[in-house]
Amino acid sequence: MKQAVVFPGQGSQFTGMGKEHYDNNAFAKKLFEQGNEILGFRLSDIMFTGTADELKETKVTQPAVFLHSIVAYKVMENNRPDMVAGHSLGEFSALVANNVLAFEDALQLVAVRANAMQKACELQPSTMAAVLNLADEKVEEICRAIQEETGEIVVPANYNCPGQLVISGTTGGIEIAVERMKAAGAKRALVLPVGGAFHSPLMEPARKELQDAIEKTAFHQPVCPIYQNVVARPVMDKEEIKENLIAQLTGAVKWTQSIQAMIANGATRFTEAGPGKVLQGLIQKINKEVAVNGVS
Repeated sequence: MKQAVVFPGQGSQFTGMGKEHYDNNAFAKKLFEQGNEILGFRLSDIMFTGTADELKETKVTQPAVFLHSIVAYKVMENNRPDMVAGHSLGEFSALVANNVLAFEDALQLVAVRANAMQKACELQPSTMAAVLNLADEKVEEICRAIQEETGEIVVPANYNCPGQLVISGTTGGIEIAVERMKAAGAKRALVLPVGGAFHSPLMEPARKELQDAIEKTAFHQPVCPIYQNVVARPVMDKEEIKENLIAQLTGAVKWTQSIQAMIANGATRFTEAGPGKVLQGLIQKINKEVAVNGVS
């Protein structure tokens, strides 16, 4: 019986997130204030009382979800997992949990990542779409065909759970893909309210910026395996962890495959540390036999 701790990504934010910890836990309050100082603005104020629109800005969302996740993890009763994973942005939280990154360094990298992604989004109109109840292979085939025929970029971005795959690309490419996915039998194919084409080649400018920051940051040997998004297997080598973290910006999040690999390697209990319950729902759709809970 092994315990896995998983960390959510962008989209799990909500107004008031983390306030209960701030008000009732001195250690949590210290972490929030430390985060505010590192970022140079009072992120906690936006988290506690900001509007949904303010929280939705990538440069705010990513540090907010990361900070809340680390606070939730640190106040857990048993925070010595046998393995960790994080969905997209959540991979940075996972790397703090397994001692690869110091909290301060990870938050600075998250801020660089968020700002770089925001800038990349502004370079070209792009978006993402969720495709429901269509085989992964069929989604991949349609994406390839659109790219070959039109030159538009359309790629699988998030393998969230069986029957839920998010695609990413140019606005024109995604519009064509949505129609073709429906025609191929998808239950739904809908454009998502996101700022751009995350986890696609359109994030290449952001990848370069993040790579520069990662190369200047101290990475340490992990105390337990991290199942990284782009490889969906346990990684214990800090140099490989760096490479996978950089590749993640333009590569797909293989969440379904990662959870399946963790279960195959003995995980029987999953705890989601951070805002919301998105990952708990996805894990239950991937495998109904494992125990799932959350600490928010």
